[in-house]
Amino acid sequence: MKKLTKAVFPVAGLGTRFLPATKASPKEMMPIVDKPLIQFAVEEAVAAGITDMIFVTGRSKRAIEDHFDKAYELESELEIRGKGELLEFVRNLLPKNINCIYIRQAEALGLGHAILCARPVIDDEPFAVLLADDLLDGKPPVMQQMAEVYSTHQCSILGVQEVPRSETKSYGIVASQKLAERLEKISAIVEKPQPEKAPSTLAVVGRYILTSRIFHHLEKVQPGQGGEIQLTDGIAALLAEQQVLAYRYAGVRYDCGSKLGYLQAMVEFGLRHPEVGGDFAAYLKGRGQDALKP
Repeated sequence: MKKLTKAVFPVAGLGTRFLPATKASPKEMMPIVDKPLIQFAVEEAVAAGITDMIFVTGRSKRAIEDHFDKAYELESELEIRGKGELLEFVRNLLPKNINCIYIRQAEALGLGHAILCARPVIDDEPFAVLLADDLLDGKPPVMQQMAEVYSTHQCSILGVQEVPRSETKSYGIVASQKLAERLEKISAIVEKPQPEKAPSTLAVVGRYILTSRIFHHLEKVQPGQGGEIQLTDGIAALLAEQQVLAYRYAGVRYDCGSKLGYLQAMVEFGLRHPEVGGDFAAYLKGRGQDALKP
């Protein structure tokens, strides 16, 4: 039995849907109230028992490295000002046993290529993939749920949810047969099919556990539009020799790669924030119908 200890975070994308905010800062550093999206994803991986965080980065992504690095000047300033609580928070952003590893993806050639970039660090171990702009709010955290499934089945697992048929062209879509509650065996996977050609409405949403055999297939994938190597194509090839399962996670997804999903997450997490949640709720209640006006 191989234990899941590594996670890959593909963070080399340009974030064009959020320009100009992402012109000089990574989209993964966009905050939900006071915590960046990448922090949510890493905390989810930590909850699953993962200790090696592998960030596949690109140009202008230094902010991610800096975020998880030791901040000597900031810590010194907080200490001088007597802000002990904030100092402890900054010093303990991650548990001490967590390793952060950074790999540069020279060109943004698709999710499959980003994962291939992590191969030297992964070797022959299973690994998780978390897309930070898919903020998944689950109890327990979604990757922890998936890790528990992996510990039983020891095979690749994709996090999935039902989507409207009109939206299948925005996702990888699977065909599957039910195995157990929340768990299905995948027989096929198609990247962004048109609604009339989609094999189902069960969509992959930013969480994967993959065996190292995926690298063999990604190396053979023919680049598609824009020279990109699609992870979906690699998984489709993997299906011919290994079992791949779909897991219907328990939780709520916020598509923070879209402006509407990002705003929805900001409202939901703002309302539960221990510092401002009560005042924010009162503000929204006070606006009443005015909140619906542009």
